[in-house]
Amino acid sequence: MENLSERISDSELEVMRLLWEAGTPLPISDLRIALHQRKGWEPTTVKTLVNRLVAKAVLAQERRNVFYYRPLVSQEEYKRWATNRLIDKLYRGSARSLVAALVDSASLSQDDIQELRDFFRMEDEK
Repeated sequence: MENLSERISDSELEVMRLLWEAGTPLPISDLRIALHQRKGWEPTTVKTLVNRLVAKAVLAQERRNVFYYRPLVSQEEYKRWATNRLIDKLYRGSARSLVAALVDSASLSQDDIQELRDFFRMEDEK
């Protein structure tokens, strides 16, 4: 994931989320049905998004009686990559600045702040 040269678009992320939720490879027909129900997307849109993800090497395509697709990147790996990218892009690599911005914007409750304190204490004890 670190070598991902192209960003995963929001639409492509919907495909990834569906596969992460499934926890098992899915045929294109299941992807098309689910994404039509969730997003109203046409089959050609889904196929285009899947092809892009395969080209970006974040989805694997395996031929059975039809093509099945599975993520090559876990949801946790993607979250780490996306978080690091956000920190680099908006906060010049400073996670501390990100947390300060969250606190300043009142996005974190007192419970959230206490959880972070507890988390950092546990990390220090390791």
